[in-house]
Amino acid sequence: MGIPKGYLEKLYAGWLGKIIGIRAGANIEGWTYEKIKETYGELDGYPVDFINFAADDDSNGPFFFLRGLQDSAVNYDLKPQDVGEALLNYAAFERGFFWWGGYGMSTEHTAYLNLRNGIPAPRSGSIEQNGYAVAEQIGGQIFIDTWGLVAPGNPDLAAKYAQAAASVTHDGNGIYGGIFVAVAVSYAFVEKDINRILDKALSYIPSDCEYARVVTEVRRFHREHPDDWRAAFQFLHDHFGYDKYPGSCHIIPNAGVIILALLYGEGDFTRTINICNMCGWDTDCNVANAGCIMGVRNGLEDIDYEKWRKPINDLLICSSVVGSLNILDLPYCTSYIASLAYGAAGEEPETLWKEIFENRMDSCHFEYPGSTHAMRVRGQENIAFENSSEQAYTGKRSLKVWGAASSELTAIYRQTYYEPKDFSDSRYNPSFSAILYPGQTIRAAVFSKEPGVTVQMYVKDLHTGTIVTGEAVELVPESWGTPHLHIPAMEGALLGEAGILVQSQNDWCVYVDDLIFEGKPNYTLEAKLEKREDFCFDHHPVSQFTTMKGLLYLQEGELHLSCADFGEAYTGRWDWKDYTAEFAVTPWTGNVWGVNVRVQGAIRSYAVMFRDGVVSLMKNHNGYETLWEAPFDWKLGQEYWVRVEAQGPQIQVWIDGCEMPVFRDESSPWLEGSVGICVREGGHCSLRQIQIR
Repeated sequence: MGIPKGYLEKLYAGWLGKIIGIRAGANIEGWTYEKIKETYGELDGYPVDFINFAADDDSNGPFFFLRGLQDSAVNYDLKPQDVGEALLNYAAFERGFFWWGGYGMSTEHTAYLNLRNGIPAPRSGSIEQNGYAVAEQIGGQIFIDTWGLVAPGNPDLAAKYAQAAASVTHDGNGIYGGIFVAVAVSYAFVEKDINRILDKALSYIPSDCEYARVVTEVRRFHREHPDDWRAAFQFLHDHFGYDKYPGSCHIIPNAGVIILALLYGEGDFTRTINICNMCGWDTDCNVANAGCIMGVRNGLEDIDYEKWRKPINDLLICSSVVGSLNILDLPYCTSYIASLAYGAAGEEPETLWKEIFENRMDSCHFEYPGSTHAMRVRGQENIAFENSSEQAYTGKRSLKVWGAASSELTAIYRQTYYEPKDFSDSRYNPSFSAILYPGQTIRAAVFSKEPGVTVQMYVKDLHTGTIVTGEAVELVPESWGTPHLHIPAMEGALLGEAGILVQSQNDWCVYVDDLIFEGKPNYTLEAKLEKREDFCFDHHPVSQFTTMKGLLYLQEGELHLSCADFGEAYTGRWDWKDYTAEFAVTPWTGNVWGVNVRVQGAIRSYAVMFRDGVVSLMKNHNGYETLWEAPFDWKLGQEYWVRVEAQGPQIQVWIDGCEMPVFRDESSPWLEGSVGICVREGGHCSLRQIQIR
């Protein structure tokens, strides 16, 4: 089946609906209907305001598991192990990402440890391995929406993908729920009738399974009592409640809530969301599934901007092990999903979208109606912005920003790093690497109708507060200016903002389009300038670093990593291609330590590894393999300069200026990725500096 008409906007609306649902239900997760009613009365919007909404498992799983379709699947033919490897690659070891409730308690934790210990998917999530109670918890449906989004109007493909993905962690009704939700999302692209959507989803699962029974019974109750959703929830509570099923969060009661909300919501996005949230139980999961289906079905026009979209501002914070992929915006996610959908369908998008997907997916292009790319403004009162179709440098849309006459500079910017103070809580323990670095170039297109408007690009270093600006450009009225800034090489910088400074002595209005970060980094990371970031009592990452496993801390101006078995920590952008990285590293205890390049996650990287009188170049592809080995007499307590040059498939290494063997990886080479340090077998090393060129 081909890509249906209007796909991109419906996809954006579906992903928005998912994220809206997560945020709406997050802080009342696990509450009963009675507690919600007593606390809030009638819900009509978000129960809680956030500075920014932190990471959540219900968005981590759907986005990062989907990456298995690109990373591992051959010709878009997804196998369970492809998704299993995505789980191993993007989740840190027993931290962040989702609930690590223990083996046999948390379904995802159980499957993760199975995979880690060599039990392949789908056995990793099977009833045979884990029993019914673990296998039939709610995760089979909460992490599954993206498999419907990537197969629009193609329920056969959505069901196939969902079965493969859900089987990594779930089985039985856990898989049936995944198939049901993915098919409903997929079919909503081409069908608006809720009952027909539910009929289609039911046709893909066994008619005698418990999941089909709860769907059928809630639908029957709705036909007999179409005006009273509270009575329907009481029926659900009495016949399919938590007390009827084992485990901490079984899929069946929550499936019933989703069906109830879809039916009693009467086709209205807001009513569906509010009913789903009022029912309680696993609120963020249920409201997110319902929100995704309704977002696709209804499109953007039914999602109230002020109530639902404006508080999110297109921002998506994640908590994967790849720190630069933890700062995302919803248009990027939409474009990423769409690029996979077009590939799976064997089609090409229209020219503009093809260029965006291939060359500037993470730029700010504003082509999705209402999108803001998480842009922010600062500098004067009464400044405002909105997505606009009035002007565009490329495509059809831009960001319209307006303010009053002022001698003050106004900043229109993208936040390129986040700190604990930027959040109200520490949901699922996010940590970050910056998405922009010294040595790169930032540019934009800016339009003004009025004379006397001056603009210049800028970046801000969070470590020093230093602001670096480009050349000031006075805009010619009724035409586009294209200011830019080549960020100079900087020692120890952490860039936290990048954007445009606007100045005008009159009331002003500008249109911003195509804010782009490009070019290669040229900077030095100085461990002595980094700091411990205190999110909550048990989450204290080091600035700019994510930890896959191990103890990471700062001491006497150096960054230390130690672990009882294996530990790794990473920094930098996920998409760096050809670069040279130089590490100043000191081993302190143990026999195995090293540095990593082209890090794509926890099971995809190269490492220069030192052990017992030898040095090796190794490749991690769900387990390290040796590419070459050479004698090297290293000593504990001595600092070593390790230089790694990665050019295309070729990796070259120097240690204290001594050239080591060159290796050209001809077997599916990793061609991009960040950098890091590692220890194994109880080692401990420290990092003083990394130079990236």
